[in-house]
Amino acid sequence: MTPPLQPCDELLLDNQLCFALYSTSLLMTKTYKPLLQALGLTYPQYLAMLVLWENEGITVSEISARMLTDPGSLTPLLKRLESEGLLQRRRSTEDERIVRLYLTDKGRALHEQAKSLPACILKATGLDLQNLAELRDNLMELRRNLQSTL
Repeated sequence: MTPPLQPCDELLLDNQLCFALYSTSLLMTKTYKPLLQALGLTYPQYLAMLVLWENEGITVSEISARMLTDPGSLTPLLKRLESEGLLQRRRSTEDERIVRLYLTDKGRALHEQAKSLPACILKATGLDLQNLAELRDNLMELRRNLQSTL
């Protein structure tokens, strides 16, 4: 019979930063789900629309970099948003290899509908705005630090 492993605090699941981030991310996505269903969006589609609401005319490569995702995996998502009438993909007149993304009137109207989401999420977190902003800033710093090591 194999002897039991000695406890190691560094390897306890609840002591892992990665698990705290992963499990919180899952719950955050679940929190967004009913709010986004009312808008007819999935969570990844919502992230893409957030970028487009900030930067209309952005290229597929630029939105991919902004969302920290692969352009190939983003293309089906963008095609779906286009089929839903929220955006238009147009080839650049200067270089046909470049595709730019533009909001439709429906995509702009969705921006107005989405304005209520941040308050709903703030309420769901149980945090005040200052604490939530500090948490976001700390996570963004962590992300930058991790990116610099890759």
